[in-house]
Order: sequence, then structure tokens, then C-alpha cells
Amino acid sequence: MRRRTFLAALPAVAVAGPALAQSRGENPNRDRPDVHGGDRVDGATFASRSAAWGLHGAAATAHPLASLAAIEILKAGGSAVDAAIAANAVLGLCEPIACGIGGDCFVMLWDPKTRKVEGLNGSGRSPKGLSLETVRARSKKGLIPSHGAISVSVPGAVDAWWTLHQRYGKLAWKDLFAPAIGHAEEGHAVTQNVAFYLDRSLTSFTRPASGIEEVENFKKTWAPSGKTPREGELFRNPDLARTYRRIAAEGREGFYGGETAATIEAYFKRIGGWMTKADLAAHHARWDPPHSINYRGVDVWGLSPNSQGLATLQLLNILETFDVKAMGFQSAASIHHAVEAKRLAFEDRARFYADPDFHKARTEWLLSKDYARERARLIRPDAILSPVHPGQAPSHGDTTYFTTADKDGMMVSIIQSNYRGMGSGLAPDGLGFMFQDRGELFALTDGHPNIYAPGKRPFQTIIPGFATKDGRPWLSFGVMGGDMQPQGQAQIISNMVDFGLSLQEAGDSPRWHHGGSTEPTGEAQQGVGVLNLETGVPAATREALAKIGWKLAPDRGGYGGYQAIERWPGRYAAATEMRKDGVALAY
Repeated sequence: MRRRTFLAALPAVAVAGPALAQSRGENPNRDRPDVHGGDRVDGATFASRSAAWGLHGAAATAHPLASLAAIEILKAGGSAVDAAIAANAVLGLCEPIACGIGGDCFVMLWDPKTRKVEGLNGSGRSPKGLSLETVRARSKKGLIPSHGAISVSVPGAVDAWWTLHQRYGKLAWKDLFAPAIGHAEEGHAVTQNVAFYLDRSLTSFTRPASGIEEVENFKKTWAPSGKTPREGELFRNPDLARTYRRIAAEGREGFYGGETAATIEAYFKRIGGWMTKADLAAHHARWDPPHSINYRGVDVWGLSPNSQGLATLQLLNILETFDVKAMGFQSAASIHHAVEAKRLAFEDRARFYADPDFHKARTEWLLSKDYARERARLIRPDAILSPVHPGQAPSHGDTTYFTTADKDGMMVSIIQSNYRGMGSGLAPDGLGFMFQDRGELFALTDGHPNIYAPGKRPFQTIIPGFATKDGRPWLSFGVMGGDMQPQGQAQIISNMVDFGLSLQEAGDSPRWHHGGSTEPTGEAQQGVGVLNLETGVPAATREALAKIGWKLAPDRGGYGGYQAIERWPGRYAAATEMRKDGVALAY
């Protein structure tokens, strides 16, 4: 959805006045008449709202009920991990167009006891009984289909929750599911964003060319009357409530064993799929120490492959070699250099990122400052680099992001997804959730690090973000949405570090999104690609970028979804995304 255009044509005097101009503080970027946060009129307050402040805890999610559940858990004495699990369970019900227990989960968190950033890889593997030959036979033009059983990998979310809770949980596991179960049984009013994308999913999944083995379970759960719920309509999911009750009572085994696992295996056998109880039972999340780079005094953290977390770090490393602040906020020069840095980082992403059990990426080299300077020398201020190649290693869609923080100083940055909106289009009999289609992101080219193999983790787009200052937690944040995630994360960091924007302003600032780079699936780069500029980017900037040679185009909503919590001495600030249905709360 595009949320940022509804006021674009109104005159500035409609909302701005002398008192507003005097309240903008010391940051000169807030006084720019040609730049505004989102598609509000020139001169409006730079942020869509103020940050939420609290002393004891905070939560920022893409759905009000999830944020409320997190705060309730925190107030009951739960940890930030407890709050995150409760929020995620609610999001799986209330925001099924982005996440659910049929998908994967990645986490970074600040552990106040060890005073370290910890990472967790909660992504699942391909079915052991699905061969490369079968995948190739079911694929077209060298790419795995977006929908259907061929694209389904083992869901990792529930085991990630369990693994987190075993180490950091304070409340009883069963209590964390009470808010989601209540909303599933009683019903909740559907939000605008969810209503929009449920309708699009119905159209996508039921078209003849979808390739989905069966769609009746999707319709039974989300369109029982033949249409999906509209904004404000009541929606119940008793099947998911029963599944959650089993997980609450049985722990991890309530999903990866017992009745749920048997139902999943029987479902795939019925439709001609490959996932088995053995595949589910074998899955376990992995603690994964994150990597960091320093960007102008701020340590920014990212997870290893098979995630794309290194792309954010590579992009920022390259960008740091330029005086971005001097180029100017929302200037053509600052955007041009950032996009070129993205293109260079993404060629390495396509070439080197894969399941580390099958391919060891040269992480130290990819994140080195020397390599960043080498790549930065390729960027010209007045021309576009074409074509872009990955570096030469020395020898030897959709997603939900959310964050929580507690009174003890723990901050949890967590992202969870089904990929491509609702995922594969397949919902198991009577369980109330959709399976992810992450297997689509494997390559099929011989010799590629990310080539499909049984029991292998596919390349993953979902990445949480985290930043520290002087060895202390500063920012738990993320920008959801496929390949937008590293691009969006880098823009948030640059907005705050280079241009001094506040937490909410950094997210509301107009964004850019570049598409057309080489993909980890083996899909080739599309020339110099397309640069999407969100409305709110100054007209002069657009014109200057076009003169350099960028192909500019609008985007219906591919600019991500931002949530963040910032740590201040003795307090938290929480911000959320104007582009989604979310709420930030603190107490």
C-alpha cells in the first residue's frame, strides 16, 4: 500500500504556521522547505508523530494488539524475550500477510548480563526427500516457483521462540500465548494494511497459473465467505487458536512433534509434497555470533549468511568513505553514492551469501575497510557504474519486524516472515497458518554457493538490525521487506548518524529503493536497474538523479516497514512506521 501520498497536493499553509517553524530545534534538516517526512505538505512537522518514551520497557510492532501484548507481558514481569514471543504470536494471527508460525525467524539482542550482542539463526532447511533433480524439473527458466510445495522449507519460528525462552524467559512459556489465543477465539478487527494484502493474496493464490497444489485451506481460513475480510471486519481463527494451545502446553514438541507434525506430514503426502515429521523433528535454531563494522563511531551489527545481514554492513562500509553529511540531506549526491554502494554490496550478496554448512563466505574480507575503499573507488559522482561485478575474493517481498526492551536493559531485535506476503499459498489441514516459500531463494546453477540441496538452508532476506555506541546498546531496529531491508537499515543509520535525525524522523524520512541487482537465485542484474524514490524526495533531487542517468520509477509500497527502540540513560524511546498499521508503546 502507498500511505504517503494523500496530502501531497495540499498547500503548505494548510498545516504549517509560525509556531511550528519555531519548534523544530537545532537540526537544520527540519527547516528544509523542500523535504518532509512522508507525503505530508511542505512545512509540516518532520515526523508523523513523536516517539513513545518510557522508563521500564518498550515495544514497537506492526500491529497495535501485538504492541499491547508485549507491554502486558513486560508489566507482568516478563523479559524482553517473553514480550517478543507474545507479540510474534499475536502478529502471526493479526498480520498473517507478513508472518506466522509457518515461517522463519532471526534475532539479535543485547544481553545485559554478558554485555554483548547475541544472534540467533532460526531458519529452516529444505526437505531431505526433495532432490535437486526434482526441483529443477518443477522449475521454469532456471528459477524455483514462488508458490506451491516445491518452495516450502521447514518453518523455524517456533523453535526460535523456544530457544530464546530457554535462555532468557522469565514467565511460564504457556502464558506467552494467552493474548494471541484470546484474539484468535474472540476475534479482532482487521486493520487496513492487512485487509489490503489479504485481498491481493486471494487473487494471487486462486489464479489458474499460481501453481499451488490446493487453495481450499487458504479460503477456509481467510476467505470462508468467498472474500477476505475488509478493514474493520471481525476475524477469528479457531484453528490457529487450537494450534497455539498445543504449542503452549507441549512447548517445542507441540509444533515439531505430536499431532501438529503428524498433520503436516499427512497434508504434504496428500498434496504430493515432501516435508515429513523427520524433517520437522531435526530442525533446531542456532546461536550465531553477529558481525559488526564501525560507521563514524557507531558499531552496526549484522548476522552471518545464510542471512543478508552482511549487506547492510558492506553498504555502510563503502558509504563511510564519502563525506555524506557534506553532500546534504536528501541530495542527489547522497542518494547516488548510497545506491551505488548498495549495487556493489548486492553483487557480493548474490555471489557469496549461502548456508555456511555448505559454503564458507570470506566474511573478514567482505567486511574489511580496505575492501570497502577498493569498492568505493569504483563509484563516480557524475555517472553510473555499469555493469557491476562482485569482488574477487583473495585465494586461500514480506516480513514483520518488531522490537522489545525491558527494565533490565535487554533489547530484542527480531524479524519473522513467511516470505512473499503470506508465503507458499499452502495451509495445512485445520492448523490455521500458512507455510513459507523460502525455498524459492535457492539457486539452480551448478557451482553456485546457494544451489539447492536437500537439508540445506536457503539464502534469507530477513535481518534484524542493532547498533551500539562505546560498548553500550543504542539502537534496536529493522526495516522489513525483502531486498529493501539492508537498503532501509543503511538509510536509517545514515539519517541518524550523518544528518542528526531523531528516532521517529529517521523512519519517516522519504526513502529510496533500488531494484535490479543480481540475485542469490542466479537471476542476472538488469542493466543499472530501477531507482524508486518515495514521494517527499525533493523535485530538484529527482531531476539531478535523472540527469546522472538513473531510471526513476514510482513504487506502490516497497519501501519497507520500520520499528525501533533507542536506549537513553534510564529510559527508552520507541518509534514505529507510518507505512504500516503499527504502534510504539513504552511505560
